[in-house]
Amino acid sequence: MTSPNAPKNIVVIGAGVVGLTTAIRVQEKGGYNVTVIAETFPTDPKTIKYTSLWAGGHHVSHACDDAKQMGASNVPSLALPSFIWISAAIDKETFDVMWGLSAPGGAAEHCFLRLSQTDYLLDGRDECLNWMPDFKELPQEALVPEAILGTSFTTVTFDTPKYLSYLLARFISRGGTVVRGTVQHITQVIEGGPNVFRLGKATPEPVDAVVVSPGVGAHTLGGVDDQDVYPVRGQVTIIRAPWITFGRTISHAEKGIWTYIIPRRCGDVILGGTKEENDWYPAPRPETTTDILERCLALCPELIPAAIRAERPGTIDDLRPLIVEEGCGFRPQRKGGIRLGVEWVQGREGQGKVPLVFNYGHGGGGYQSSWGSATIALELLEKALTSLAETV
Repeated sequence: MTSPNAPKNIVVIGAGVVGLTTAIRVQEKGGYNVTVIAETFPTDPKTIKYTSLWAGGHHVSHACDDAKQMGASNVPSLALPSFIWISAAIDKETFDVMWGLSAPGGAAEHCFLRLSQTDYLLDGRDECLNWMPDFKELPQEALVPEAILGTSFTTVTFDTPKYLSYLLARFISRGGTVVRGTVQHITQVIEGGPNVFRLGKATPEPVDAVVVSPGVGAHTLGGVDDQDVYPVRGQVTIIRAPWITFGRTISHAEKGIWTYIIPRRCGDVILGGTKEENDWYPAPRPETTTDILERCLALCPELIPAAIRAERPGTIDDLRPLIVEEGCGFRPQRKGGIRLGVEWVQGREGQGKVPLVFNYGHGGGGYQSSWGSATIALELLEKALTSLAETV
């Protein structure tokens, strides 16, 4: 029988940005042995099965947009303004953590780039970003054609491969364990234990709780089967343009128009993007690459090398030699927004009930809300385990 004071065994399913961040939160809390089980990890070659590596990577909160799209009817006991406030608080906590990590001498300084971001809004919506550093509304004369509103503020961009590797290394360095495995059903982990995929057999140590962060996999994961989860395909083009040291976006939320320029500290610039609901195509489409280049060049003529701009206007043919990589990923969108909650399932023989803590469905905002939603997931986990202990 396990001692009541022994560390609890927690399994996190999923090693994307949300899964890894949540695993760190739990492991660093103390009193837990956390194992992350996933099919793919950040240091693996890029694949369509692992979306987090394909993210553009800037902290610009979508909390206000997402809340309005969901509507208050999808948020029990909360009026829409209250829900927007909670969502913004999640994103603000995440921003504060990333701001600290990105500070000179910070723990992950070289994963981030601090810069000035400009947003042009074709629909004139309120992004609810007045809490961002140096926030201001742009005067009408500073807007690009067709934009109704514009804002500027200071934020961070993140080099997703480097940042994900940092998260993985931090988790392991704090005593966390990673196991490669394809979880088809929650019961595989609960019955077999945290090392069932590593050893190929059940082990004596029980799983005291499971944190479910499988991204779009929540749609098909047995025991979850969340039919409200669906992919929103996003395609990006990465170019080499170290002279770009600012971010720029133009968007229309209802029409799904999102054009963005996201530079990384290393000198690469992510150009995007697309939002294609229920599109499962796993490779970049050439015609989409052309469209992205045309839109980004119109938004940011500075993408063209200065020597060419000095002689003539640039074209997308001047950008093509700068292309480093093209790719796409499936944002794990969910009707009703992020799922943060607890359900109970039967444990292995003689164990009783085991809590499942859900933390998935972040859509395109996984990075922006990762630390804030991980904090809530940890709170849910501890409340669940406390309530279980009180019934024993």
